[in-house]
Amino acid sequence: MAIVALVSPKGSPGVTTTALACALSWHRRLVLAECDPAGGSVMAGYLGGGVPGPRGLGELAVAELRDGRLDKDFWSQLIDLDAPRRERLLLPGIVDPAQAGSVSPLWQRFADFFVGLEKGEPAYDVIVDCGRLQVANPPWPVLRAAAVVLVVTRAHLPDLSSARATVAAIQRDFREHRVVPGSVRLLLVGDGHGRGEISKALELPVIARMPDDPRTAEVLTLGGTVKAARPLMRAANALEVPITAILDRRRARLGWRPALAEAPNAI
Repeated sequence: MAIVALVSPKGSPGVTTTALACALSWHRRLVLAECDPAGGSVMAGYLGGGVPGPRGLGELAVAELRDGRLDKDFWSQLIDLDAPRRERLLLPGIVDPAQAGSVSPLWQRFADFFVGLEKGEPAYDVIVDCGRLQVANPPWPVLRAAAVVLVVTRAHLPDLSSARATVAAIQRDFREHRVVPGSVRLLLVGDGHGRGEISKALELPVIARMPDDPRTAEVLTLGGTVKAARPLMRAANALEVPITAILDRRRARLGWRPALAEAPNAI
């Protein structure tokens, strides 16, 4: 489906927490895919490791490389974050760094598959936690395929320096691969410089600012009860509005609407 990719500059935390907050608060049917080559953390952290058996991106990569089974095995590798509705699904990331070697040759395959979910019955959006680009084998094909790329950064000078380098790397890669411009936005975390000042400095629009909310961030990182009224969850919920506007404009240009249907049952 439409991909919303989140990426973090070096030393600027908050991507996984933000992605999970969006997955738990948005009203769209979606998959949260942990595509950080450094490893996923939602299953071990927020879910407390309470899911039986190996599950996720690494298992799918092995199945695809061995037998070409991504299409068949995808839904069985997901975890329902809002059971039994199957409207908020998690594709856990790799848990062993050794799995990165199996996943990296398949980034384009995963990107194509995620894009295809937009026209499925039912249709799913995909929020992708891409982690930091300053690692080996980042998921560039997923970023290129995204309808929206959010560079998540704190609004302080040291973070802005790293953000500038990350933005430059993304724009350089997109030019080289002839990606249609206009998909990249800044998503600020916490206090600091104003939105207009940062937008001017990095020459990118700021889509929103997420508040510092240590209590909710701890729950999203270590597990517990998520309270919708907390500042971080309210901000994540509000972020759906500008994201939806971007996706609606994109779909209008493409001339189609996503199909509406019941979610698939677990395999």
